[in-house]
Amino acid sequence: MALEDLKENAEDLKENVKGFIDSNIAYYKLWFFKVAMKSTTMLLKLLLIAIFLTLVLVFLSVAAAIAIGYALDNLAYGFLIVGGFYIILSVIVYNIKDKIVEGPILEKFSEFFFNE
Repeated sequence: MALEDLKENAEDLKENVKGFIDSNIAYYKLWFFKVAMKSTTMLLKLLLIAIFLTLVLVFLSVAAAIAIGYALDNLAYGFLIVGGFYIILSVIVYNIKDKIVEGPILEKFSEFFFNE
């Protein structure tokens, strides 16, 4: 009698463990889908914002170069000055890229993945 009860309990335990594993797999699939979708939508939003800001920057740069060129009576000088400004800005950003890129991005994605 005790052996039959033990066998029945072992079968129940086996079914419970299988159900637990199946529900954990389903939970992690849903969690991964949620995180993947949030990441994808956030990256898409950032991409769209970056595209429009780039367009604005291009038009403002051309306008500034033309204005400087008219002020100096030589359009080439205006474009060279604006280009030089962007070269200097690029060198500065390259030197401090870790502080302005890695920190905020790591913080945002950590918040995104671990707080939800």
